[in-house]
Amino acid sequence: MEEVSEYEFTTDWFKWAVPVWEDLFSKIPKDRKVNFLEIGSFEGRSAVWLIENAIDRHGAIYCVDTWEGGEEHKAQGIDMVEVEKRFDANIATANFKNCTVSVIKKKATSYEAMASLVGSMAGKFDFIYIDGSHQATDVMTDACMAFGLLKEGGVMVFDDYLWDFRIPQMQRPKIAIDLFTTLFESKINVVNIGYQFIIQRRV
Repeated sequence: MEEVSEYEFTTDWFKWAVPVWEDLFSKIPKDRKVNFLEIGSFEGRSAVWLIENAIDRHGAIYCVDTWEGGEEHKAQGIDMVEVEKRFDANIATANFKNCTVSVIKKKATSYEAMASLVGSMAGKFDFIYIDGSHQATDVMTDACMAFGLLKEGGVMVFDDYLWDFRIPQMQRPKIAIDLFTTLFESKINVVNIGYQFIIQRRV
């Protein structure tokens, strides 16, 4: 795992997920071109990890976020203008080593960003990370749109599957993830069930 002290992270919600991701990426040949899509980038913690650990030579990371924040960010009084500035600084600081990875920042809603990718990137993403809005309806929309962008054999990771059960179910991802995986059961394999719910699209 990379040393993160040089970056500007006010929180590290990703650190605990590293062992799961290391196992996922250990199965991908290091010289293979890999395309990534993350819905919800915040300060860039997961994107930095991808740059420094998951991509050795080739690929692209599409980082999608409005940088306007969700209800939980507003409740905590988080300054999203500063969050976006930290994202930009962290990506600029990341150690790209000798790789030719491109980081494509898309400041838009997930719906707008994925709609713009359908023509050129349908079925071309190896890895999609869904960690945007926690509202169940938004998660369901993100999941259905993202699945069309995921290649056969590709992996999709849902964050916050076990997020605070004291919150009403329509305001957290679990019910949407459960419904999506039920509807798409014949097209997916479940890889991991935990705080992150991980599926793989069948070949």
